[in-house]
Amino acid sequence: MQPVSRSASQPELTALFASVQQHFQEVIVPLWQGPGWNAELALPYEALDAEHSPLPPQRYRAMACARQLYVFSSLIGQVPAAEERSAQLFSSLQRHFHDAEHGGWFYSIDALGAPLDQRKDLYTHAFILFACAHYWDKVREPSVGHLLDTALEVIAQRFATGDGLYEACLERDWTSLQTGPLQNPLMHLAEAFLATLAARQDDAVQSMLVTLCTAMQQRFIDPHQGVLMEKPLGAVDNWYEPGHQFEWYFLLESSPLLRGSQLHGSLERAFAFTEQSGVDPHSGAVKAMLDLNGKARDATQRIWAQAEYLRALTLRPDAEAAVQRQLLALQQNFLHAGGWHECRDEQGQVSREDMPSTTPYHLATCYRGLADYLG
Repeated sequence: MQPVSRSASQPELTALFASVQQHFQEVIVPLWQGPGWNAELALPYEALDAEHSPLPPQRYRAMACARQLYVFSSLIGQVPAAEERSAQLFSSLQRHFHDAEHGGWFYSIDALGAPLDQRKDLYTHAFILFACAHYWDKVREPSVGHLLDTALEVIAQRFATGDGLYEACLERDWTSLQTGPLQNPLMHLAEAFLATLAARQDDAVQSMLVTLCTAMQQRFIDPHQGVLMEKPLGAVDNWYEPGHQFEWYFLLESSPLLRGSQLHGSLERAFAFTEQSGVDPHSGAVKAMLDLNGKARDATQRIWAQAEYLRALTLRPDAEAAVQRQLLALQQNFLHAGGWHECRDEQGQVSREDMPSTTPYHLATCYRGLADYLG
């Protein structure tokens, strides 16, 4: 007998997920096809207000462009004009943000399209690599493959520090800013390496990924609680974020290459502690920042952390009830007829009315994980 799929054995969860997916495709995506799109610059506005009007533009970030490229490339064949929008975003990434003099990509441009923050940060470059890997996997166009190769080369030659880790930020001309490595850009670099390996065989990228995870275990895992810190061990004023613990857990657990690594073992062992200290047992709300004792430094509830916890739960054993509970909490507490609530405060009150262009990426990756879970 064929095993029964989860979608057949869990009809309530399947119906709930269908409703959430419909909301994404019929409410959230059109926001960025219509009012959230600056047709003159061919870029998404940074954020929309609750009435779907763009916030007065101060800047446009390359990272936001790349995240939307991921979202629309993932929707090719599912949403009308997704392929056209992906091509526009890919073109804008090069036209607006590429540094023709020094290589790499600027962090941001101003409201008129002139370079603004011209530093080179790893977070931006990781998302460019991530988006291009997904886009190339869909369209297999030589220009996309070339940019993918260029991004990899820039990251390896400019950001790498020779110990498996990478500088978080450099000057425009690649001179040092003494930032050192930071957890969040390194996590998204690991995510980008995984996306590259999903799109093609690449021994060099595989080696860089394994070496990165080995270095993360050595430099970022607290030896007592086993959680992954935001700054290297020994740094002043360090903390950890449950949302990032869950995000790392999903990346490691879902990868046959990384599952069973030391870093995976650490995140596996720390999962229960992170849940107990970082997730409200009644509402399912994920706290933003904790100290090493599990005390909240910031109890803000952010939609991206909710999405990452939900996605991580899809890979936990016997988590069917928890997955359904968290998906319902996401729908009831953060999604609404006009879009979504970005943040709630410690008391659960909506604390941020705007909707950033970067958030649909988190929802898209979460829903992809749910789709895989339901089979």
